[in-house]
Amino acid sequence: MSAAPRADDARDVDVVCLGESMVTFVPSRPGRLADVPAFSRGIGGAESNVACSLARVGHAARWISRVGADGFGDHLVAEIAATGVDVSYVRRDPDRPTGVYFRTAGERALGEADGGGEGGEGGGGELSEVVYYRAGSAAAAMSPDLVPREQAWSGRVLHLTGITAALSDGCRALLRKLTTRAPGRPLVSFDVNYRTALWRGGGAGRLLDLARGCDLVFVGEDEAGAAWGLRGAAAIRAALPEPEVLVVKQGGAGATAYARQPDGGDEITFEPAPRVEVVAAVGAGDAFAAGFLSGTLRGLPVAERLRHGHLVAAAALTVPGDLGAPPAREHADGLVALDAGAWGTLRLAPGWTDAGPVSAEVATP
Repeated sequence: MSAAPRADDARDVDVVCLGESMVTFVPSRPGRLADVPAFSRGIGGAESNVACSLARVGHAARWISRVGADGFGDHLVAEIAATGVDVSYVRRDPDRPTGVYFRTAGERALGEADGGGEGGEGGGGELSEVVYYRAGSAAAAMSPDLVPREQAWSGRVLHLTGITAALSDGCRALLRKLTTRAPGRPLVSFDVNYRTALWRGGGAGRLLDLARGCDLVFVGEDEAGAAWGLRGAAAIRAALPEPEVLVVKQGGAGATAYARQPDGGDEITFEPAPRVEVVAAVGAGDAFAAGFLSGTLRGLPVAERLRHGHLVAAAALTVPGDLGAPPAREHADGLVALDAGAWGTLRLAPGWTDAGPVSAEVATP
């Protein structure tokens, strides 16, 4: 099976996710940030979102990052650990703060190529404001000197995103080191996660270079157009022939996977996304990556990996925050096993993940 993780007893977790997480403040009511009187506190971060989702579906996940020696850092570490994620390699920075951001309740974030805010996936709908306070954060200080490679390579899979590469020169150097092919490297998964606001000075080509060094790459069709001027899944694969598996996310239509075969050609698999009653299009891209990675760890066929990605993304889309509780494995496996006709009739509404095994009342018309 293409891009299969190493089976190595010395690796003590399934997946290591490395990157910044921030405290997020969501408004108590709709409106401009200037008009909202109060906010509720949550957490948001592409890599920690993936770690939390994987832990919730039964995988051993570890999050590596740096946070400030402050109350926000305490909150982040406690909330992520509460999902079952190992946070033992998270380090405190006494001199730099934990990052925070504020957003309004609209479905799309201004300045985000794929429309999903921190770690989101395209969705259309009302535009929202997102304001980041992350410059000079503890996580932005990550570098090869501060994150030992043996820690980052301690899982069967290492999951990274392009957000980290945009934070600082040190972060970019760290990602270059971790994606360099060398003995002992695990399967490296990379979500491009192009953020227009983070790359305003240019340099999006660095994301392409990083992606070329990875084994499994996720990229939205729209963000590939915004970052690299590429149009269509085939053009994206032509620009990224190196990864063993390339997953091109195509919004509400579905996703296409290119999996290299022994003869050097690609097996091309498209799986449509089920129809979802969207509450907020935030965090769906991270959830999709988690679902696909879960299927990869389980050795499932590519088509089933794609369907698991769609289902975990739907769990995020049907809740207000970044993290939706994914369906139980038995429930998800039942839906993934549906024939093409039944899969095409799925309608997933808020609360669908609570239904247990396949439920006609929640999961289908």
